[in-house]
Amino acid sequence: MVDFNNVTRQHGQQVLFVDASFKVNPGEKVGLVGPNGSGKTTIFRLILGEERPDEGSVERPRRLTVGYFRQDFAEWRDKSVLTETMAGAGSVAEAGEELALLEAKLGDVDDPDYDRILERYGDVQAAFEAGGGYDLDSRARTILSGLGFGQEEMNGKLGQLSGGWRMRVQLARLLLARPELLLLDEPTNYLDIESIIWLETWLRDYPGAVLMTCHDRDVMNRVVDKIVEIDGGHIRTYTGNYDQYEKARTLDAAQREAEYERQQAMLAKELRFIERFKAQPSKASQVQSRARKLEKIERVEPPRRMVERHFAFKRPDRSGNDVITATALRKSYGTRRVHNGADLMVRRGERWAIMGENGSGKTTLLKMLAGVLTPDAGEVKIGASVTLGYFAQHQVEQLDVTRTVFEELEAHASREGQGVIRSLAGAFGFSGDDIDKPIDVLSGGEKSRLALAKMLYDAPNLLVLDEPTNHLDLGTKRALMKALDDYDGTVVFVSHDRAFLRALANRVLELGPEGPRAWEGSYDDYVVAVGREAPGMRQS
Repeated sequence: MVDFNNVTRQHGQQVLFVDASFKVNPGEKVGLVGPNGSGKTTIFRLILGEERPDEGSVERPRRLTVGYFRQDFAEWRDKSVLTETMAGAGSVAEAGEELALLEAKLGDVDDPDYDRILERYGDVQAAFEAGGGYDLDSRARTILSGLGFGQEEMNGKLGQLSGGWRMRVQLARLLLARPELLLLDEPTNYLDIESIIWLETWLRDYPGAVLMTCHDRDVMNRVVDKIVEIDGGHIRTYTGNYDQYEKARTLDAAQREAEYERQQAMLAKELRFIERFKAQPSKASQVQSRARKLEKIERVEPPRRMVERHFAFKRPDRSGNDVITATALRKSYGTRRVHNGADLMVRRGERWAIMGENGSGKTTLLKMLAGVLTPDAGEVKIGASVTLGYFAQHQVEQLDVTRTVFEELEAHASREGQGVIRSLAGAFGFSGDDIDKPIDVLSGGEKSRLALAKMLYDAPNLLVLDEPTNHLDLGTKRALMKALDDYDGTVVFVSHDRAFLRALANRVLELGPEGPRAWEGSYDDYVVAVGREAPGMRQS
């Protein structure tokens, strides 16, 4: 289907791949992994023909239909969500629009072109039916429902949606189009947990091929059956899901390390012999023979070692035992009541995961607990000696884009010296020249890391976190989970990442139509107790 043959591609001074080869076969589900900037987007662009390799070839059938979900999508028309989604069906959707126009014209039997219009209507209707047009509305509504849209929202204007919800419409368009190859660049970034689970099932059952990047480990484990890894200019292919890839990669790296060490030992031995006997005439022929042999040996490259990121949190002061007491909280937006008497007691050391469907009030509850939103009724009491740190996407948006990473941290920790600032930056993945990057060129994940660094520098003993893993890559998520596991404080959080929920939560608060319901124990305990991974599980 798609065949990379010895592809070399360079951007400026950066060499992305050298003699890279891999295949995507019909029906395969392939995960594309590699560090930021390693060339994942370039691979998508090469497949689409938007870029060309410097050497080698990218081969694909001429008539291959390809759908591409990209993060920089911004184009939209002021039509209904349903109409815009159905437009993704291409020629079938166009045929449907033409049918509607022709039907209106057929009402005028005195039209001199009536026979020609009738004939055209028959041709278009046949094409519409052959392309599954009569099921189009039903399929579009099923997909939109799976991605979290209610029936009323489907009929609403696309222009009234936030950027994240427009991204869901773009994804719905692609799924409805059913191309032979789906290229998906982080499709879960703007989805809630229910929609992510629905998408997993949809992709597993999809007969076409999928090549995807995704920072959600559970999705990669449940969807993909092959991993293509970009690592320092090399591309390697591994069979299996993400967990199987990690095991195979560890074994592969150990073998390459052993091979490199064996060759280094052999080279050192030969060089010692040459150095020892090069001045002895009786050994001259042996010395020359060994020197020629060394010149011809193909050197094994020193293996690249994965650098595990570690976040270093300052130890917070101890809080009192009662950290948050929320009593009879009520909150409405216009006529819509979000909370109607919510209670919550959070004690020191607890890690509460707040779960609920879209619109259940998860973010609203966090804002009330953090004191950035006043409840209409009820009370939130923060306990003795509690210092609160609140992370949400607006912290990312409030970064000063006229500053560099270093300048932003220096302004926040103004009493610290350069050494402390650089150590703080390094703890959150900004090392070397990265510390001098302007904030306006940072990726979403880099901005999130910077906002987290500022918050955690203050060493609060209560963290209120709203989707802290959004836009973070798998390595950064792993480091954050490890740091929070070691964190000696209290956490209340919302996350759509099941690995994060699994690693951190020891209490679950589910927000539902009947009101909040608390579960003691881990996220896995909650799943076993309720028989589902999320409150509003959606049907495929």
